Amino acid sequence: MGATTQDKGITPIVMPKWGLSMKEGTINDWLVAEGDAIAVGMPILDVETDKIANAVEASDAGILRRKVAAVGDVLPVKALLGVLASPEVSDAEIDAYVAGYETPSSDEDEADEAASAYQYADVDGIRVRYAKKGVGGAPVLFLHGFGGDLDNWLFNLDALAEGHAVYALDLPAHGQSTPRLPGTTLAALAAFVARFMDAAGLEAAHVVGHSMGGGVAAQLALDAPGRVLSLALISPAGLGEEVNQGYTAGFVAAQSRRELKPVVEQLFADPALVSRQMLDDLLRYKRLDGVGEALAALDAGLFAGGRQQERPGLRLAGAGPARVLVIWGAQDRIIPAEHAGNAPAGATVKVFADAGHMSQMEKAAEVNALLRQHVAG
Repeated sequence: MGATTQDKGITPIVMPKWGLSMKEGTINDWLVAEGDAIAVGMPILDVETDKIANAVEASDAGILRRKVAAVGDVLPVKALLGVLASPEVSDAEIDAYVAGYETPSSDEDEADEAASAYQYADVDGIRVRYAKKGVGGAPVLFLHGFGGDLDNWLFNLDALAEGHAVYALDLPAHGQSTPRLPGTTLAALAAFVARFMDAAGLEAAHVVGHSMGGGVAAQLALDAPGRVLSLALISPAGLGEEVNQGYTAGFVAAQSRRELKPVVEQLFADPALVSRQMLDDLLRYKRLDGVGEALAALDAGLFAGGRQQERPGLRLAGAGPARVLVIWGAQDRIIPAEHAGNAPAGATVKVFADAGHMSQMEKAAEVNALLRQHVAG
């Protein structure tokens, strides 16, 4: 793609690929100025995709010498957004680098495209969509929450796929999996996940669960301990009694963008993260035959009366895996962050002051660092 990152101390900032389906992003705002010193992990600019808006964080350190992309630009994945370089690099050298940069075509890396493809498995007559990325190391399995899908992990899969095979599935009646439930309990869903693992050839995995998926993960660890190498629970169900059933019931009932928007905004500390496309995608999913009935049954089974009917996380002490990580957002309006205090003894607990229910999206870099450290042991 023209000059490389090693050429004359120049490092490109490129459009990231968030999730398996992302093709392009829109530049919403630059968060730094030319001449600023950039540290690894620093938010550089805001980008909006067809799923969500988020900050692009620096993967390298240096001086921001050139902003190439302008606010409002719509650019493909891997397009050049800016240039980091040391003061010794001349403006002419940067001009030449920018002029010579070529955005890789979407089919340039066939192996990467193949690894990014969605796959499908038949489990008990339910067609399950899942994604598999990465190779090597013990596998990592991601379980999303109520009303979500595997794209809830769009900022996390690539980070964990460096050295591990990672799997993320659409649970039954979610995403593009068949809108039929194996049951309306965490135990039924956990048993289904175990059968999915059989279908995917996973003997055991590090299991990462968010919200309802966290309750499923904890139940799986209790029912099939040999299959769960470690547990990472993000704002999980199952560690306490309280739950905002106004959210779950509101999600089930909403039939328009106007009705759905204030419901979905409860997921985030910053409601601006809820994009029009996100709402349209959720409405499209909710209008599929069978989805509304399945979600209503699941809500009634798990969260009737605003009370979590099953709390497997409270039974993990002495019964679950040796390594447990619990992550929460202090501004969680769905499941109270106080439940983090019920984590089993010895668990690693992190509560982000400025995140809500979706800290894997809102604090992606920090969550990914915690997950990598946790999985590595």
